[in-house]
Amino acid sequence: MKALLVSLLLALSPEAREFMDITAKLEPVQCEKRKLRREITLAEVEKKSARDLRKRFAALDRDPKTARMEKRLAQLEPRLLKSADPEDLAAIDRQRVEAFYRCE
Repeated sequence: MKALLVSLLLALSPEAREFMDITAKLEPVQCEKRKLRREITLAEVEKKSARDLRKRFAALDRDPKTARMEKRLAQLEPRLLKSADPEDLAAIDRQRVEAFYRCE
């Protein structure tokens, strides 16, 4: 599996490799945000206070390291959409799907 991942990464554009690397580093934060969104929605449906949950969510957004990485992803995304390498978007999509199921 690891050899397959290494060969896949070598076949991607430098922008796609960077995007996937940053996304992997952000995965724990994204999982926490997804969890908090669910908890906030559930609290609102149950007519409970979501104030503390919203504070935790806002704290994640205020982290400078996370903000820098998310900003870089936003810069890379338009380039990837125009990428000549057809494998770039497919590889990124696979990574997103795998990350989604790991967060569950």
